[in-house]
Amino acid sequence: MSQPTFTAAQFPAPECYRHPGRTTYIRCQRCGRPICPECMVTAAVGFQCPDCVASGARATRQNRAPFGGLRSAVRPTTTTVVLIAINVVVWGLISLTGGQNSKLTGLLSLSPASLCLLASDPTRYLQGATAAVCAATQGMVWTPSIASGAYWQVLTSAFAHVDILHIGFNMVALWFIGPSVERAIGRTRFLAVYLLSALTCSASVVWLSYPTTSTLGASGAIFGLMGALLVIVIKVHGDVRTVLIWLGINAVYTFLGGATISWQGHLGGLIGGVVVGAIVMLAPRVHRERWQWLGFAAVAVVTVALIAARAVELGS
Repeated sequence: MSQPTFTAAQFPAPECYRHPGRTTYIRCQRCGRPICPECMVTAAVGFQCPDCVASGARATRQNRAPFGGLRSAVRPTTTTVVLIAINVVVWGLISLTGGQNSKLTGLLSLSPASLCLLASDPTRYLQGATAAVCAATQGMVWTPSIASGAYWQVLTSAFAHVDILHIGFNMVALWFIGPSVERAIGRTRFLAVYLLSALTCSASVVWLSYPTTSTLGASGAIFGLMGALLVIVIKVHGDVRTVLIWLGINAVYTFLGGATISWQGHLGGLIGGVVVGAIVMLAPRVHRERWQWLGFAAVAVVTVALIAARAVELGS
């Protein structure tokens, strides 16, 4: 049986669709058209032609998280590392200036009502003393509070720690949870969850705790991240078991870990994280960013109003 003979004239080499006359055996992985080395654009698999690259760029919202917001430009761990660094620096300053007895502790901690504390033992105070009486009493120190106008404490308390185990546990939790939340919703929304959860934590503390107690630590904000992560996982139909295990362990520790743990702060932070997370995930697609930031503003205004109302009540 004889076999046909083919010549180059019968089957000419393909030419680049953008540069006629340039023979090539490379084709665009997306449209299949032949492309010469000058037109090749490296893709995830093989090469694409310039037209397909431009079309893909127009069809894809570059660098956008699924629910709005820009993805982190470098790594989703960067913001978490910065937050951890701030907490560690503040803890170091408190430790170097006296720890529990440091003036920074009283300045940064969340105190609903001002107290006249014994300088040598901050756990003891002079009941009913005013600022003037405290200043005139030897060995006593007047502590600022939200009732006396120290409103910065509603946020600074979320970055202050005294005990090394306290900051260690909180920062490990932040390291594991923070990047997951930032990866899903972007850096600015991640920070919104963190800071607004710290704010709702403070509101819960000033209303539900004894006015003479002082609260500090990042736990409320971290509970907020766990609450937001729970909402995210439910929204994308993911496996909620890991998040529920984290919440369960922390809930047990909150209520069985001793009287020094603020369940009020943890509860307030968790509620804040769930609410802010829901705002991010459930905002309408049309004008999503606008609805999200309006929601964040509403949470902030309501929370600040609650804190201010309590401050007025305690100061009267």
